[in-house]
Amino acid sequence: MYRIREVDGNDDEIADTLADLHRLTFFESATIPEFDQGHWWLAYRDRLAVAFAGLVPSTHAHNAGYFCRVGVIRNHCGNGLQLRLIRAMEWRAGRKGWHCIVSDTTDNLISANNFIRAGYRLYRPEYPWGWPNTLYWHKSLRT
Repeated sequence: MYRIREVDGNDDEIADTLADLHRLTFFESATIPEFDQGHWWLAYRDRLAVAFAGLVPSTHAHNAGYFCRVGVIRNHCGNGLQLRLIRAMEWRAGRKGWHCIVSDTTDNLISANNFIRAGYRLYRPEYPWGWPNTLYWHKSLRT
């Protein structure tokens, strides 16, 4: 039903698709990231891109990846896409040799629950980077 693939954020057409999905899922609540940095994924239903995700090197934790974005178009929520995108990013982070992944959520219960389902735990970073009500997530990739 859905197909997920890693894409090249340096490709102008891909970057445009990522930006469109960002606007459709984050509206004006977050700035559009630089898609030429890090690793990016698109989830497709047939030929229509319906979700995206991004992973960059963390500036908040040593030898770690940072989930900088995960967005799913509302009509496609509830199909496990966010969790599948998280798994794809974990695989890439492991291949890069990173020891863990960190991320954050603010006022987003669905994303927080997906992090819990994926085995992430709340943690308190030494230098918090978000809002006062931000929840910080961590998962070790070492077994």
